[in-house]
Amino acid sequence: MKKVWFITGSARGLGRSLTEAVLAKGDLVVATARNPEQLKDLADKYPDCIYPVKLDVTNKIQIAAAVENIIKRFGRIDILVNNAGFGIIGAAEAYTDDQVRTQLEINLYAPIAITRMVLPYMRKQRSGRILQISSTGGRVGNPGLTIYQAAKFGLGGFSEALAKEVKPLGIFVTSVEPGGLRTDMTASMTSAPEVEGYETTVGLRVKLFSSRDFIPMGAPDKAAKVMIRLVEHPNPPVHLVLGREAISLVKQANTLRSEEMEEWLSASISTDADDAVDLTQTELGRSFLGEHNNR
Repeated sequence: MKKVWFITGSARGLGRSLTEAVLAKGDLVVATARNPEQLKDLADKYPDCIYPVKLDVTNKIQIAAAVENIIKRFGRIDILVNNAGFGIIGAAEAYTDDQVRTQLEINLYAPIAITRMVLPYMRKQRSGRILQISSTGGRVGNPGLTIYQAAKFGLGGFSEALAKEVKPLGIFVTSVEPGGLRTDMTASMTSAPEVEGYETTVGLRVKLFSSRDFIPMGAPDKAAKVMIRLVEHPNPPVHLVLGREAISLVKQANTLRSEEMEEWLSASISTDADDAVDLTQTELGRSFLGEHNNR
């Protein structure tokens, strides 16, 4: 039986690579884009398998209509991939209010809204896979990307909590966290207004991304193949980091966080109330923590 995929941001980058890979596999794809004409070549090649949909992921009316039409046409949504997103680079204080709003709307609010609209159908069918396309930037903070990464950190937290909520319903959620991919992501980034004082932090990252020497390690076609394997796995991870460089960065960040926590451990535990009870020492606490944290 062919699976029904709902992929946002299908016209370019990782979304395009994944859409092509799923179509080649023989599944059905509802592929969204702001300009569906960019999917015409795929529609000509796979006329019975791809269904291009014009969608602004910040428009809740369009989201609701798209989900309703998918259910009317196919009766189900097997895999949701929240892929649409974009980045703006600059110092945190330099972003315009509109730039902050659009970063959060597209990279955080939109995937949450789409997920919430799809969940009732997955809950009723007692099955489903949700892939949230986040980033290594949702695990490791970097200068120049504060607002983009605020959204990605938020998406990772939403996904981790949601995974625990819906697993008993047969729904699996994974935050897919690639490092740099060879797409037009960095080249298409816009910038916040430049302000003085950040030349050795934000400025260096701007120069890196605009340099001809900056060639990301990740191959989007290979990432797409891994994602197809991911949705077929009986016990997928809640977080999946993609790329050797990304793994190195996340490991380094985890080590630094652990060292920092140990250094400040005495200060941390000193804030407990005198009569505080450790949840892990109570039957109810052990039951809850064991049920929701053991995989």
